[in-house]
Amino acid sequence: MKDIVNLKNLKKKKRVNSKAKGGAFERQIAKMLNERFDTKEFNRTPGSGAFATTHQLPEHITVAGDLITPLKFKFCIECKKGYNDQTIYSLLDYNSKIWQFIEQCEKDARKMKKVPMIIYKQDRKDTLVITYKDMFTTLIPSITIFKDIKEALTTKTYSIYKLKDIIEDYEEKWFMN
Repeated sequence: MKDIVNLKNLKKKKRVNSKAKGGAFERQIAKMLNERFDTKEFNRTPGSGAFATTHQLPEHITVAGDLITPLKFKFCIECKKGYNDQTIYSLLDYNSKIWQFIEQCEKDARKMKKVPMIIYKQDRKDTLVITYKDMFTTLIPSITIFKDIKEALTTKTYSIYKLKDIIEDYEEKWFMN
């Protein structure tokens, strides 16, 4: 039997550089927030990505999270794109990448005295937001997740929203007084 299909002519799926993908997502989120709040103050953090681990900024400059935000903005934003291997079951594993993202964002948020917010997008899915419970209007659909902190005998409570559902929420939900 003769093979009539020439496999050499099939196009290989082009591999996307994950660093470029993440940077493009950060710029997209910054642009969307600038448009929503009619400002130009949202930008990618110079320390975003690998730069933060390979360079040290002067002590008087505090940079945390993936986006530079306006002074009164409540949130420290960490943007994550891809990670298609993470599923709803990942929320049940406190060692999963999703929980690592939350811990990373909480650490950055403490530095900035802000509320952690992870903006997370998987390929061909809606963009999700993970932040502390009840940060947005209660009528907006959300999923609540918990993490027991055994050492501190406490529980941390988070909500997961669709970004498109919360982006139009009242400005006071996004900014400090």
